[in-house]
Amino acid sequence: MPTSASTKHLTSIELGRIRRAVGIARLMDTAVRLPVVGVRIGADSILGLIPAVGDVATSLIGLYILNEARRLGIPNDKLARMAVNLGIDAAGGTVPLLGDLFDVYFKSHRRNVVIILDHFGISEDELNRRI
Repeated sequence: MPTSASTKHLTSIELGRIRRAVGIARLMDTAVRLPVVGVRIGADSILGLIPAVGDVATSLIGLYILNEARRLGIPNDKLARMAVNLGIDAAGGTVPLLGDLFDVYFKSHRRNVVIILDHFGISEDELNRRI
């Protein structure tokens, strides 16, 4: 993906924030590939198994990513979309057992990181190459 005009203005601190958000999203949603089925899961799926506490913890982590997006200057309409993703994930996670399966497939943290990356016109590969 070619570097867009908006990525040229990112400081090293902003790039660090984006990298951190991407890393957290990867840990929460896609850290491990399940053998046989090939589905990727993360800490969100595991913590969601703990009644109430797990869903609250994963929502708080999602709020951290949302706050980083706000600090990066992401527009309010995109922040609202990110909040809706978190809300859907939190609501879906409250349903016993089915909510845990929902967490495996919805991956709200990854969805929100994609919104951040798309806003700045940068791919994960390009983000990792930039210093």
